[in-house]
Amino acid sequence: MDPDASHIDPVGRKENALSEINELQVVPHWIGGAESPSSGDRTAPVFDPALGRETKLVNLGNTEDTESAIASAHKAFPAWRDLSITKRQQIIFRFRELLNDRKGELAQIITSEHGKVVSDALGEITRGQEVVELATGFPHLIKGEHSENVSSGVDVYSTKSPLGVVGIISPFNFPAMVPLWFLPIAIAAGNTVVLKPSEKDPTAANWLAALFTEAGLPDGVFNVLHGDKEAVDGLLEHPDVKAISFVGSTPIAQYIYETAARNGKRVQALGGAKNHMLVLPDADLELTADAAINAGFGSAGERCMAISVVVAVEPVADALIEKITARMSTLRTGDGRRNCDMGPLVTRQHRDKVAAYIDVAIEDGAKVVVDGRGVTVDGDENGFWLGPTLIDEVPVTSRVYTEEIFGPVLAVVRVKSYEEGLHLINSGAFGNGTAIFTNDGGAARRFQTEVEVGMVGINVPIPVPVAYYSFGGFKDSIFGSSKAYGLQGFQFFTREKAITSRWLDPSHGGINLGFPQN
Repeated sequence: MDPDASHIDPVGRKENALSEINELQVVPHWIGGAESPSSGDRTAPVFDPALGRETKLVNLGNTEDTESAIASAHKAFPAWRDLSITKRQQIIFRFRELLNDRKGELAQIITSEHGKVVSDALGEITRGQEVVELATGFPHLIKGEHSENVSSGVDVYSTKSPLGVVGIISPFNFPAMVPLWFLPIAIAAGNTVVLKPSEKDPTAANWLAALFTEAGLPDGVFNVLHGDKEAVDGLLEHPDVKAISFVGSTPIAQYIYETAARNGKRVQALGGAKNHMLVLPDADLELTADAAINAGFGSAGERCMAISVVVAVEPVADALIEKITARMSTLRTGDGRRNCDMGPLVTRQHRDKVAAYIDVAIEDGAKVVVDGRGVTVDGDENGFWLGPTLIDEVPVTSRVYTEEIFGPVLAVVRVKSYEEGLHLINSGAFGNGTAIFTNDGGAARRFQTEVEVGMVGINVPIPVPVAYYSFGGFKDSIFGSSKAYGLQGFQFFTREKAITSRWLDPSHGGINLGFPQN
């Protein structure tokens, strides 16, 4: 879910536009193993951001649609839970192979609705597939434990079982990767799923559902419910939904956590970020400049692990800014299908919101080194364009520093020492990701211990963990105790039973239900 999703209203349309609307493809729900048109008439527009043109409509689910999706998952749960681990594993393996064969098709869908360049979309799918591959080994990760003879003739063992119906609410910026952080693990562990993707780029979710069906997943195990706040609240409040997984902005993450927890659900809600890159004077500036470009402007800055603040320990700032600026001049902004480096932002409203921060920076006395509002693009003039932007000497009191911008705006803050930079990072409200660039091993080791952030990179700008670790931050970047994927993911999607048993020895005499000897 994007930061503004809770405020989306039904789409109002004039009569003279009805003919045009009727020609647009409508993205339906996916319920019970097939496309399912909405029972209501509310829709939202889906744009091609590079063209600035509405290309589809998506159904916005109402109460009846929500009930239908949850009922489908609830009905499918007993049989899926009881299916052998071997057969569940075979389906995950088959899905992995299909996804690998057809990821190019999915990348094109993502680019057409989100706007990120095709190579970035392929990278998103690859990182999601890491979790699919982790899930293929799930039998080992849902094993219980056994202790024999804890008391005379008494054994204790544990089992891990699925929760039931689980809800996943995913954001616009990674329409494939974030669902794949949760889906394979939840499904492998024996749960059934209702996914509520962003209404801004909904088609990828249906594509994944169809692929799972082709892989042999029984009908109803994976359902897609499109919608806005009405659909979200339906998942948060429904008694048959046992857990909620969410990635999005901090205000919505907090709302998701509080509402779902109040309704007795297990919750993992990952929120926003303001990620810093601390650059020490001994850093390799060529490597650091490359990293700042990749981490600041990849996916147009629309990712919660983007580097949005370079904290430069003097006297390194001027030289680093010069190198970053030189690299920015070589970037091609344009249509993601034209081999450009950076695409448009997801909507016109979001582009305007991000661009407004440049005016805020000027008002607050910062120095705009590169202004992306005047970018020359390789694409349609109506696209939602904002070029890479670099702002120096940003006051730490400015909204440009304190707020998550979620766009291609890179701020530079100058500090006098490592200690000042560390204090700056630790004083922030967020604690998602951070990085340090240095050739001093002692400084790096000290930083990884002292920084209050959940994911740390050492000369690595975007330290998203590989699938067998877990993703998540500290402070206002996460609500709930569970991170995404990895071992914590399997712990989240299962619950443990402890069983204490005693069987009478045959020599005891009397009633004996042991193994017959004759």
